[in-house]
Amino acid sequence: MRKKIIEESTVPVGTVPIYQAFIEKKTEMSKEDILAVIEKNCRDGVDFVTLHCGITLDLVDKLDERLIPVTSRGGSFLAAWMIKNKQENPLYEFFDEIVEVVNEYDVVISLGDAMRPACLRDSTDELQLKELFNLGRLTKKARKANTPVIIEGPGHIPLDEIEYNVKLQKKICDNSPFYVLGPLVTDIALGYDHITGAIGGALAAMHGADFLCYVTPSEHMGLPDMDDVKLGVIASRIAAHAADIVRLGKKGIDDEMSKARGELDWEKMFELGVDKDMERKYPELMDQQECSMCGKYCALKIVREYLQS
Repeated sequence: MRKKIIEESTVPVGTVPIYQAFIEKKTEMSKEDILAVIEKNCRDGVDFVTLHCGITLDLVDKLDERLIPVTSRGGSFLAAWMIKNKQENPLYEFFDEIVEVVNEYDVVISLGDAMRPACLRDSTDELQLKELFNLGRLTKKARKANTPVIIEGPGHIPLDEIEYNVKLQKKICDNSPFYVLGPLVTDIALGYDHITGAIGGALAAMHGADFLCYVTPSEHMGLPDMDDVKLGVIASRIAAHAADIVRLGKKGIDDEMSKARGELDWEKMFELGVDKDMERKYPELMDQQECSMCGKYCALKIVREYLQS
C-alpha cells in the first residue's frame, strides 16, 4: 500500500514509522525493530518520516498533571513503551543512528510533537515547552549531519498564545520549517473543527508558520469521508492564502475576483474561486446578472448602470 501511494502521488509523501513498529511488536518492540521499520519506510521511497523523538521519560512522569495526557498517537505508543519498559525513548536515545539511516536514503526528518496539547487547558504548558527544547537540540544535531529537518507544532492553542508559540519554535529550532496542526482555537466546535483550525492556521501562518496541516469537520469524531477532506482542505487553503496576503503581498487574485464581482462576471468568479465545484451548485447564475440575495435591487448592478449612463 505504501509503495502504491508513493507511485501515484504527485506531492511529497511522509509516514510515521512508529505506527508500524508498535502494531507489529507493541511494547515488546526493540531499538532494532524501530530502526528496521524506519529503514524500510525510507527504502520504500518516502520523502519524510515523522519521528516523535522529543518525548522523554521525565515528561512521561508528569502526564497525569494534564487534563488530557496525550493526543498524539505516536506519542501514546512511545509513552506506553517507556512506562512498561522503564527506559528512555529509543527515538531520542538513538537519534544519531536514525540520522545515519535517513541520510542514506536522502529522507527528511519531521520531528513530531508527542506532547502537543489536546485541549486549551494544557496549551503552552511545561510538557509542551520541554519537548520543544528537546526538538531544538535534536534539530542542531541533525543539521550538523546535513539532515533536513521540519518541526511539527501544536495543537489546541488559544488565539493569544499562537504568535508566542510560532516565534518561540522559530527561535529554539533555528528557524526550521514549522507546520502546525490547526491550531484549534476552541474545544467546543465538534463537527466544525475545520473552521477552528482555519482560524488558528491563518494566525499561525501570518506569524511565521510555514505550512498548515488541514483539519476536517470529522476531527474528534471519526475518519473523514471525501466531503470532509474537501471541506478541510478548502478551509486550510483559505487560511494559508489569507496569511500569504499579509506575509507575501499575494492579493492579485483577490483583485481579479473583485473586478469580476463588480462586473457580475459569474464565469470568471467561478474560475477564480477556491472551490471549483461551486459552478455546479449554482448553474442558474451563468445565465443571469444578479443573484438571489438582492435580485433586481443588486447594488452593484444599479450603481454600474447609473455610472455608465
